[in-house]
Amino acid sequence: QLQLKDSGGGLVQPGGSLRLSCVASGFNLDNYVIVWLRQAPGKEREGVSCINNKDGSTYYADSVKGRFTISSYNDKNTVYLQMNALKTEDTGEYICVADNRGDYCSGSLPRSWGGMDYWGEGTLVTVSA
Repeated sequence: QLQLKDSGGGLVQPGGSLRLSCVASGFNLDNYVIVWLRQAPGKEREGVSCINNKDGSTYYADSVKGRFTISSYNDKNTVYLQMNALKTEDTGEYICVADNRGDYCSGSLPRSWGGMDYWGEGTLVTVSA
């Protein structure tokens, strides 16, 4: 069965850290693009970060640059999103999405993702004092 499993969310205080994981099963992430999306309460879904495993390039939303780091470990078939210095506005459901079309992470974050092939179920991040 081909699927993505995202995890690692939780409740954290402002200034804290979390690491989200996105694990693929049934397929190899070596030549895939992986995008982390998030949807805050009452807001539209937005792209947070992406990594293109074809060439190793990474991109971030301006709001998370310098605080979040995306990384890929092909031997574990896993992509991580390390989130540091978390802010209350980082609260939301985080979803990892994967596709083997490189255009989804080429030069910038993707502007749309509805056509991407594989979706995780989402993991909730709550940043609150």
